[in-house]
Amino acid sequence: MLNKNILIGVTGGIAAYKVVEVASRLKKLGANVRVMMTGSATEFVSPRTFQEITGNAVFVEMFGDAAHFHVAHVALADFADLVLIAPATANFLAKAAHGIADDLLTTTILASDKPLLIAPSMNTKMFLNPSTQENLRILKSRGVKILEPASGNLACGTVGKGRLPEPEEICAAVEKFFAPKILVGKKILVTAGGTIEAIDPVRYIGNRSSGRMGYEIAKSAANHGAEVVLISGKSELEPPDGLKFLKVESAVEMREKVLSEFDSVDAVIMSAAVADYRVKNISEQKIKKSAENLTLELVKNPDILRELGGLKKSQVLVGFAAETQNILDYANKKLVEKNLDFIVANDVTAEGAGFGVTTNIASIIWRGGKIETFPKMTKADLSEKIIERVADLLK
Repeated sequence: MLNKNILIGVTGGIAAYKVVEVASRLKKLGANVRVMMTGSATEFVSPRTFQEITGNAVFVEMFGDAAHFHVAHVALADFADLVLIAPATANFLAKAAHGIADDLLTTTILASDKPLLIAPSMNTKMFLNPSTQENLRILKSRGVKILEPASGNLACGTVGKGRLPEPEEICAAVEKFFAPKILVGKKILVTAGGTIEAIDPVRYIGNRSSGRMGYEIAKSAANHGAEVVLISGKSELEPPDGLKFLKVESAVEMREKVLSEFDSVDAVIMSAAVADYRVKNISEQKIKKSAENLTLELVKNPDILRELGGLKKSQVLVGFAAETQNILDYANKKLVEKNLDFIVANDVTAEGAGFGVTTNIASIIWRGGKIETFPKMTKADLSEKIIERVADLLK
């Protein structure tokens, strides 16, 4: 981040106050920060606040800053290595999607050929409105990076999706943009989510995996320049932009997709929670509740990771061990038996680790016995650790 030029555009949303901390954090990281504000944004935060934080003049009026630049919107566009819009209102998204330039901020955006990162923030109904969703789709299709809003209590008194992400999350997204491209020219296959095994057309056997760890790994690999294939079982998460996404349900389907991609990739990171067993005889009709007990005969699913360990040539192969006891012993056994380069082990019963949370507590175990133990961190940060080590092995 040292000496990177960040141009922040602030639009008229109540969350504008959060962006003061964003500017402060980026400044402390060594970035050069300039701020543009719409007239509406100044109703929430004073331009002087941003001026004092950044040490630079703040730009609001299209024709009011001639003392600083001859042509302000062109000079500001040329200054930036990255343009960050936060908060981005529905009004701004509509203008940006359709090339409207009726103030300094939108005119600068139109004059810029630099990467654009947008953090929308608004009322839930406004965010979910088909017009807003279409505008987001248009922007994404042009390569604009969209930082998804969070869910929670909104200033309007409702609860839902539309909150501006916290300043540390926004700054992390900016930092990731400038992350060294250590995987350029490499193709990485990531599996994520839990597989489900049908009992009948209605019911299935599954597990508690949310898929978040695998999705973060895929996102991290893509941020570092890799061509990424993400094969996902059941997950409620939106797949990251800019990668090949394949959706599966069962372990058998996942095996088929993984094997179809395996020969073309440089590394495989198997973070999916693949079901160990499936129902032998799947009922074609919904099983009705009649007898007091129901017996299902289960058969073993294919062990995808073991199969890849036997097939691999030059590929890096990484596995996960989500355990509840004897963590290191079970992980070591899996590491050796499945011919892995390293394995990520964690205790899913520990507070702040496991399924359905944004953090994890994990260890990386290497062939030869070396163990790296990490404190509790976000799954996004752990994904960076994993990707850095995969990159080192691929050098």
